[in-house]
Amino acid sequence: MEVNVYNIKGEDTGRKITLNESIFGIEPNDHAIYLDVKQFMANQRQGTHKSKERSEISGSTRKIGRQKGGGARRGDMNSPLLVGGGRVFGPKPRDYYFKLNKKVKTLARKSALAYKAQNNAVVVVEDFSFEAPKTKDFIAMTKNLKVSDKKLLMILPEANKNVYLSARNVKGANVQTVSGLNTYRVLDAGVVVFAESALSAIDNILM
Repeated sequence: MEVNVYNIKGEDTGRKITLNESIFGIEPNDHAIYLDVKQFMANQRQGTHKSKERSEISGSTRKIGRQKGGGARRGDMNSPLLVGGGRVFGPKPRDYYFKLNKKVKTLARKSALAYKAQNNAVVVVEDFSFEAPKTKDFIAMTKNLKVSDKKLLMILPEANKNVYLSARNVKGANVQTVSGLNTYRVLDAGVVVFAESALSAIDNILM
């Protein structure tokens, strides 16, 4: 699959670049995507939830009523059966991380990129940088590329502080390096914009 290469002014450079078929042309694997996104979302959870059980409630341990003679055989006022009592099997702090094989994660990222290629949601722009962090320069570039009305993911070959800071305050825009590429971000974006040299870097990582 060939796509045109544009500059930051939105002008066609007259050059085309071929997307790697073994990445952008594969049959997407939905289950691999599901597992990778599930792991990503699980890792975002703090896992600090906590409710008090019966033994942790501050209250008298005096037996409320008689053992026999009518009524429920309730114990003390901390009983889970009573309002203000402890909770049975409540949540405890925990880590939601689970292991996922590298090959599955790689397949998931390839599948996500393949979906974007199928939907013509891949744009390639010449390598660029900003002289200083300016939000208006980044917005102007997105308008020139006709992607300002979409949720944007920009992939750079390596970290670029000026580009990152320029995009930080733009709603719906996200800048990632190739090494930080993940399935969730790709699927969440309406369009993926690649810096030209980022494509060769992706080949090195995902192949």
